[in-house]
Amino acid sequence: MSDAVSVRLLASLDEVSAAQWDALHDGAHPFVAHAFLRGLEATGCLREDWGWTPHHLSLWRGDELVAAMPAYLKENSHGEFVFDHAWARAYAQHGLDYFPKWLSAVPYSPVTGPRLLAREPGHRRLLLRAMAQLCERQELSSAHVNFHAHEEAADFAAEGDADWLERVDVQYHWRNRPDADGRCWQDFDQFLAAFDHKHRKNIRQERAKVARAGVRMRVVEGAQASAADLATMYGFYRSTFDQYGNHAALTLEFLHHLARELPQALVMFLADYEGEPVAGALCLRGADTLYGRYWGARAELPGLHFETCYYQGIEYCLREGLHAFEPGAQGEHKIARGFLPTEVRSRHWIAHPSFRDALRPWCREEAASVRRYARTLLAHSPFKAVAGADGGHGAAAADSPSSDA
Repeated sequence: MSDAVSVRLLASLDEVSAAQWDALHDGAHPFVAHAFLRGLEATGCLREDWGWTPHHLSLWRGDELVAAMPAYLKENSHGEFVFDHAWARAYAQHGLDYFPKWLSAVPYSPVTGPRLLAREPGHRRLLLRAMAQLCERQELSSAHVNFHAHEEAADFAAEGDADWLERVDVQYHWRNRPDADGRCWQDFDQFLAAFDHKHRKNIRQERAKVARAGVRMRVVEGAQASAADLATMYGFYRSTFDQYGNHAALTLEFLHHLARELPQALVMFLADYEGEPVAGALCLRGADTLYGRYWGARAELPGLHFETCYYQGIEYCLREGLHAFEPGAQGEHKIARGFLPTEVRSRHWIAHPSFRDALRPWCREEAASVRRYARTLLAHSPFKAVAGADGGHGAAAADSPSSDA
């Protein structure tokens, strides 16, 4: 660690200004914005009894913040979407404590983006070095960096691929990639024209069912969101979690915070039926990507989920000139609707040498299995022709860089 740079652990983002924090990233990813992360802390979304304790890593040159990582001490693996329950069980079977562990991630958000926030590339590696050293000093079992940006892979490699173990997974993302002639889709009809007949017909039928039922869709962005809109969306969000017996971590206050502090990022798709809202999807908008995060409904109508969560988002991207839509973490059913398998990555530093040695081949085998799975999924692409790695609207996405209802 350079003598000119000091390390500080922040128990809250209130300890650093928004201007200092946001100067470390390009603003393309709303999930790492100071307003988003601090909002989670300030509006009751992060609680120690749910396993989340802010433990942000920062590097300073005097009073100047030069690098930082959003990070948390975790007492469980809830809300992470990179599943390490087997690792925790193995530790317990050997009489060792897996928790607390140290996690760099965006809470509750399986969205790829920058995790090593720094003005200079060298400071990204200093962050990783400091994280490993502090993990040992604090006698933590491990340090984890979930859904890091593709561009940060070289920083982990420089610190040692043998130490920072890589895991990969698959999500399903929409990309408006140029075709062989350099053309992108301009509207939904052009998008559908790229499908084979069967899948194109299915999508048209799904959308027609929603329209025939009398459902009317409306797009509500943060600056126009009323208190009633936010309360309605929050009710849909809560209902989904209640349906599956899980607690809803976000608060209504947090949605109001987003509408007030990040109005350009908040996008909601609301479905009205017989004069009442019956479904909604909450998304965040980045510089070039729409991220689907949460959905809920209080009516069961044919095609309503696909219209609200997928087709409205694709239309929004085409209309707004966004080139990517990431509608959530899971769901093979998304392939038939134009979302192709895309690789996402995480890195893991394990303090115990024997466990690290045992997990290294485990991670390699898991990655190989995931990549085989992704190749199999691509065989079911709905597009008329699957182009090679050189591009095309149906291009394979399994090995492409990516970011996340």
